[in-house]
Amino acid sequence: MKKRILLLAGGQSGEHEVSLMSAKSVLAALPADKFEVTPLVISRQGRWLPPSETTRALEAGRAEHGGESLLKQAAGVQGFDLVFPLLHGPNGEDGTVQGLLTLAGIPFVGSGVLGSAVSMDKVMTKLVLSSAGIPQVEYRLATRRQWRQSPDTVRDMAAELGLPLFVKPANLGSSVGISKVRSEMELDAALDLAFSLDRRVILEAMTPGRPRELEVGILGNDAPVASPVGELRFGADFYDYQTKYTAGEASMHIPAELPLELAERVRAYALAAFAALDCAGLARIDFFYVEGRNGAAGQLFLNEVNTMPGFTTTSMYPKLWEAAGWSYEALVTRLIELGLEER
Repeated sequence: MKKRILLLAGGQSGEHEVSLMSAKSVLAALPADKFEVTPLVISRQGRWLPPSETTRALEAGRAEHGGESLLKQAAGVQGFDLVFPLLHGPNGEDGTVQGLLTLAGIPFVGSGVLGSAVSMDKVMTKLVLSSAGIPQVEYRLATRRQWRQSPDTVRDMAAELGLPLFVKPANLGSSVGISKVRSEMELDAALDLAFSLDRRVILEAMTPGRPRELEVGILGNDAPVASPVGELRFGADFYDYQTKYTAGEASMHIPAELPLELAERVRAYALAAFAALDCAGLARIDFFYVEGRNGAAGQLFLNEVNTMPGFTTTSMYPKLWEAAGWSYEALVTRLIELGLEER
């Protein structure tokens, strides 16, 4: 019997188009003799599109509006063996859809409510990883209430970290709302932007020097394995929204040119983070590495955890596993198998 798979794509995040491109790649890759796949596109308004509109959205590569209320459509998931929530960011990767599917009793690909929610929230991620002894850059948490009622308190937090620093909304992906603050004159505007998008904002110290950006793919549930380490290179000041989504602005190097001991340390930290955050199925875990000078040891910092990374055939996560010998078809099939496992 073929397994009936519901593939959710689109959604309300800045990676709406990436999700749709990923969905088209997954649809083309899943073997028709094993799976009966039904795509369902969620518009930018968070509404679920019917089959005819889903087809048009996949062809167009976006769905700005239209569709039915989620609560009206959710009962339809009952007829499927598994849901592949190929969604990014808020209302997709943050535990909300995962909670809906858990209540419906439908297996799904990826982390559950806890792993999704904690990994999405940058502050909670840092708190959990700190307790697990995983190195990170220094940071401070500020709230919108603090910024409105006592702005100097938030400015003092920034002063403790020093300049330059990053200001980030705690719960957004796609580098949306992130600012690099180089001077005191830039701080207030960066905070205003971040607080317009989230009530909780993280102030994050800069790594010393220009760090290398390393990435690792994790695959599995209770016995996960790590991919080779990849490196992302780009010419921009930091990996902002434009750099991330403009062709030719960044390049992937897999495997990264690293000493064996360092590569193994990155992989070990990635597996430890995956376990500490209660992730499942898959994750891409990103690091900063600052090379040592004059014989000094380099510094490694975990940057972020993505529980549903981009999944086109040219995205970093599938490419990391391609370097480990996994074809795209085999990787997607394995993720479905992992989603069907008892947890």
